[in-house]
Amino acid sequence: MTQGRTRGELDDGGDDVTPEPFLPMPALPPHWSARVPESADLPRLEELRSRDKAPWTGSGRVDGLAVESEVIGTKSWTRRQVVVLDPDGLIRAWVTVHDRAAGRTMLHVYVDRSAAVPTDLGDELAAALYAWAEDRARDMSRLREIDETRLDASPFQEDQRQLGWLTAAGYRRRRVWLHMTRPVQADEELPPLREGVAVRRVASHDNGLPVAGDLQIVHEMLERSFEDHFNSYRESFPEFVQRLREDPGHRWDHWWLAFVTDADGEEYPAGAIVCSVQPPNDAGKEGSYVEYIGVNRLARGRGVAKGLLHTVIADAAARGRDRVDLEVDADSPTNADQLYRSLGWELEYVTESWFKDIQVEPGQPSA
Repeated sequence: MTQGRTRGELDDGGDDVTPEPFLPMPALPPHWSARVPESADLPRLEELRSRDKAPWTGSGRVDGLAVESEVIGTKSWTRRQVVVLDPDGLIRAWVTVHDRAAGRTMLHVYVDRSAAVPTDLGDELAAALYAWAEDRARDMSRLREIDETRLDASPFQEDQRQLGWLTAAGYRRRRVWLHMTRPVQADEELPPLREGVAVRRVASHDNGLPVAGDLQIVHEMLERSFEDHFNSYRESFPEFVQRLREDPGHRWDHWWLAFVTDADGEEYPAGAIVCSVQPPNDAGKEGSYVEYIGVNRLARGRGVAKGLLHTVIADAAARGRDRVDLEVDADSPTNADQLYRSLGWELEYVTESWFKDIQVEPGQPSA
């Protein structure tokens, strides 16, 4: 990507000059500046993210490995991002723009809301960063040679200030998402799979890597099962696999496939579930997280979803974890939230999807 080009050369003494990416910077108030984040910034960025979520989730705990991956690791490869510094050189804001897939750009803006940044100034910074994010989304779209994209932000439902920033930037609320958690007990008993349903892990080779055919089945199951869902769009197989592998909590042995047997005795793929590892909570316990679960429409009503979820719960219990978390569309056409509640999941907090659809004029990307 263009962001990977650097300008840097050796000085007369032969020491390396720190490379600086060719990335346009946002328009900021006098004496404020912006730059690409560095490894030394990680503690401060974790603090900004923690303060952003704590009032709405009941916990300010942040996955430090996830922040590291996003800023200087594998997640950073599909993102454009800058930090904003005040006149004293302290980081007061952070914006990240994610090239999720063709026609889909995710973003988040973090602004220090402490007394050190007055409300009017914080609002000005936010406006500048949303404008910068929109420009970077256009750049990404030009690189993909597409003429439109959807900007997608995910604020907490009760964060009125963030909602105000989004409204001012031209975004509109489109969906509500329930973030749910289910306690896991080491000795709990789970019902067996329904007759005619089988669940197994994605097969792996002797070297531990998954069998490509199984991964392709998972991808196809998820793509097909979400075709009738809100905001569905096609994500290519390479993008899908790469994006999930970017997560430090990713584990190949947390992918499962479900199969059903039809009246003729033929077995066919019926569903898939992809999970990851959550970092330890305040009690020091890891959790499992359901990234995706999808059921083939032809197999709905046969207990496939329950079988997959019970498999994940049992796996979490066997690993000594204390919870399984997930996110679900509050208006799911399959009433998935009701299924989760019936299986013991409870609401933890709520986020929303805010969209802005933009047209992309032909031309060269600015970065």
